[in-house]
Amino acid sequence: MKTPNTKNQSFQELILKLTKKSEEGSKLISRVAQDINRSRRIAREVNLSRINRYTKEGETIIVPGKVLGGGELDHKITISALKFSESALSKLKKNGSTIIPLNDIIKDPLTGKRVRIIG
Repeated sequence: MKTPNTKNQSFQELILKLTKKSEEGSKLISRVAQDINRSRRIAREVNLSRINRYTKEGETIIVPGKVLGGGELDHKITISALKFSESALSKLKKNGSTIIPLNDIIKDPLTGKRVRIIG
């Protein structure tokens, strides 16, 4: 993988940690690291309405970008993203969904059939 595309030190460290973790065999983590390292001009932004449309109750979602608060979420999910807007955070907390910071995926990698990358 190429060197991180940013000057932000903590962001570079996150990408390098994800890359290191992906070398242990996790294709999911490898894909997340590649997507995060993309240019900011094509960075992913996903509204809650899209997440609601393409997910089911109890799924785990990874957004390699920012989650925006447009729309509503009518079921509980576990979600991890690089960033969350304030409105998205408040709607997710109100809904009862679980929010996991992207840094924590490195510590406890997600596996299984019900994990999706959206965006």
